[in-house]
Amino acid sequence: MKSIAQFVFMLCVLSSVGTTANADEKEKFDELLNEHWDNVLKEQVFFRRDPDVFRMNGKLPDFSEKGREKRQKFNEKILRKLKRIDASKLSYQDNISYRLFTYEREAEKASYEQPEHYFPMNIYAGFHTYFAEAPAKMSFLTEEDYDKYLISLADYPRYNRDFIKTLSEAIDKGLTHYCGSFVGYEKTISRSIFSDVTDSEFYAPVANFPSAISADKQQAYRAQVSKLISDTVIPEYQRFYDFFTKEYMPNCRKEVGITSVEGGEEYYDYLINFYTTTNMPAKEIHELGLSEVTRIKAAMNDIIRDVKFAGGFKAFLDSLRENPANYADSPQDLLEKASFLAKRMEGELPKWFSKLPRGTYNIKASPGGGAYYVAGAGDGKTSGTYFLGANNYKSEPLYNLEALTYHEAVPGHHFQGTLAQELEVPEFRKTLYHSAYGEGWGLYAESLGKDAGFYQDPYSDFGRLTYEMWRACRLVVDTGMHAFGWSREKAVNFLLSNTALSEHDVNREVDRYISWPGQALSYKIGELRIQALRKKAESTLGNKFDIRAFHDILIGNGSLPIAVLEDVVNDWIQEQL
Repeated sequence: MKSIAQFVFMLCVLSSVGTTANADEKEKFDELLNEHWDNVLKEQVFFRRDPDVFRMNGKLPDFSEKGREKRQKFNEKILRKLKRIDASKLSYQDNISYRLFTYEREAEKASYEQPEHYFPMNIYAGFHTYFAEAPAKMSFLTEEDYDKYLISLADYPRYNRDFIKTLSEAIDKGLTHYCGSFVGYEKTISRSIFSDVTDSEFYAPVANFPSAISADKQQAYRAQVSKLISDTVIPEYQRFYDFFTKEYMPNCRKEVGITSVEGGEEYYDYLINFYTTTNMPAKEIHELGLSEVTRIKAAMNDIIRDVKFAGGFKAFLDSLRENPANYADSPQDLLEKASFLAKRMEGELPKWFSKLPRGTYNIKASPGGGAYYVAGAGDGKTSGTYFLGANNYKSEPLYNLEALTYHEAVPGHHFQGTLAQELEVPEFRKTLYHSAYGEGWGLYAESLGKDAGFYQDPYSDFGRLTYEMWRACRLVVDTGMHAFGWSREKAVNFLLSNTALSEHDVNREVDRYISWPGQALSYKIGELRIQALRKKAESTLGNKFDIRAFHDILIGNGSLPIAVLEDVVNDWIQEQL
């Protein structure tokens, strides 16, 4: 019989061997992540990243066929190396990273099999608008910042012509956008064509300089930027304008649904999976949307009865839209009201979260209209920005402002996205943006305002429901047009009958869904999955349920596909038990 000392010694040896094996696997995995991230930084192409955060950083990304093939081969190499790592020997957190990284590389592999690169624009944005809006999202503090800016401007002809070539191939293959949705789209190009370069958005970085830049350098940068704008950038925007109006639009698609093109059904299934991170079929999503529309309509009618309005649903909407009291008095007034709502919510956040982000955000009028959030660069030099359609403030009703602010700023996109950037996780996880998770969280954040005691005004609460209804209708009309043969007119009528959107906004929204298939499905599906996880945690844990801890685990791992998020929360529930 072995002595106790010998037994303890054997355990120590076995433990040491196991620890070494685990350390070896972690080292291999970390090396692989670093190899991948170094390549991402070199390529400047971030798979599944919010396109709104595009910023220039010297030489522009390569979106040519050769560039895509290069990235595809690199991704295949990474997948082969991933298979050599034993994930069972990794820690819990590393296992999440492994599963997530594998999911992303498999998703990237699938993307190369689809015609996604033939659609580098939708009615809201495109490669050309992201480039034009980039300077406003960047910080210019050093000479290096300006030197890189000069490189980016000088590289635009290659960048622009690569996209034009790809769009020419799309014409040959019949993979163009629907004609009706892109009428007038050329204005998004012409707005960057100026006769006076000082009016250009590209001139803004040299209109004012930080004190660290000497007077001589300022003069030199101003001259170089001006010349690049006039001789390089503007001519390329004119080139794209001519191509779009003379070649692309005459060959635009005549049918509404993406399933009308060759391989369209498979492509739409891919888009559903990409944006929702689920395997839900279009029919199930469509029926879910109809069910949600019925539920939310009942809640809206309850408010109409509570305020003792004499008319019906449509009359109530008309009364809201036509009441001058429901609109700000000026752009500044709208920005101030949004700032007040955001600041008031910030004061309540410690009751709902134990971890708060350090990064700040600004509230500005959006240059192109509409409301959206752009995350900071994560470098400590740029803040996040909640853009609001203040320049067209009569199109931003105040009864929607609470829900909008909670969605875009806090505790919505800024809160979640900034926390992700500050996590101690591999770099690839800090910038990931799964639409179902991010937009689902934004929509959940709207309802969290209700939990926090806001929406005291019934009209503001009705505004929250109009936003929820809008997202529910998306499930119906997106699948309707792309999977079930709905006409554009049928989609427009469905939205007009069930949402508080104006006729102008409805038409704009329908064109969004036509030109950006699948993306609009992510909001409601993500929110419903998050709500289901909370309901499960509350019912399972009972008095052990801690809402702050639940929220911390929900957003404490960065952006996740739905299946991984569900596993993480389920593991947390078991841990609490």
